[in-house]
Amino acid sequence: MMKAPLVFGIGQCSLDHLGLVAAYPPPDVKCEFTNLLLQGGGPAATALVALKRWGARCHIAGVLGDDGFGTQIKALLDAEGLDTSGLQIRKQHQSQFAFIASEPALARRTIFYQMPTGEPLRPEEINTGILLSSQALHTDGLFTEASLFACRKAKAAGIPVIVDAGTLRDGMLEMAKMSDCFVTSEVFSNAFAETPAETCRKLAGMGVRLAGVTLGKRGYVALVDGRFIEKEAYPAKAIDTTGCGDVFHAGLIHGILHGWSPEKCLDLGAWAAARVSEQMGGRSGIPDIHALQLKYSDGMNR
Repeated sequence: MMKAPLVFGIGQCSLDHLGLVAAYPPPDVKCEFTNLLLQGGGPAATALVALKRWGARCHIAGVLGDDGFGTQIKALLDAEGLDTSGLQIRKQHQSQFAFIASEPALARRTIFYQMPTGEPLRPEEINTGILLSSQALHTDGLFTEASLFACRKAKAAGIPVIVDAGTLRDGMLEMAKMSDCFVTSEVFSNAFAETPAETCRKLAGMGVRLAGVTLGKRGYVALVDGRFIEKEAYPAKAIDTTGCGDVFHAGLIHGILHGWSPEKCLDLGAWAAARVSEQMGGRSGIPDIHALQLKYSDGMNR
């Protein structure tokens, strides 16, 4: 029996506290929230959780503190079945944490966060044996040196490199040059080019085969082998958009692992992201493997 494909992930692991507010408040007022939810988060971590639920094996490399948040983050990932041996615990430091205020009426959220206070992941802390036995590398680019190191190793070994480019931070464009799939947020695109289409063209010029920009409820635009693909978002009764981009990338990776066409990979990402937006947090609404198989059992069914 063939082993399930292995995805090597590098990046953010957070503990998210989420609450619903009727409307985002002005300064210097008290604002009541409801529906408090505690859940694991982080772009790379949440993408890997989705992929694990869809049948992949997943290894995550990142940084935690030795605080209570770090203990909870790791426990939540362990409970999902991820290999967390790549998480480095920084003594006397704090883990990544976020509080997220979601406005269901406008289908938007505001995130307050603290990054991990410990030393960033180092290249020598990457388990190259596991990396080189994987079928895909996924990074959100947070740990620049470690991510670049892993991208170089994966590229040389012919392992697909997928980057979730949420922010135009140092090293991201260098990663793009080694990426097979590089999809940005609208925030990244606005800082990088005049239009999403221009972002795609510039990334394609760097050698990215599947370059794209996610546009929230307006869907996405992608450029693949010189051909643009543009689709509106799937209809959804959205209450919280946390994690939508993370799971969009999980859809891309799932499709790449299974040899799907770019159109079908992008469609899965968009469909799964829409389902995530209908529940609180980035992980509650991830469609299960049975729903995925039913959706894509005969073509794309869109």
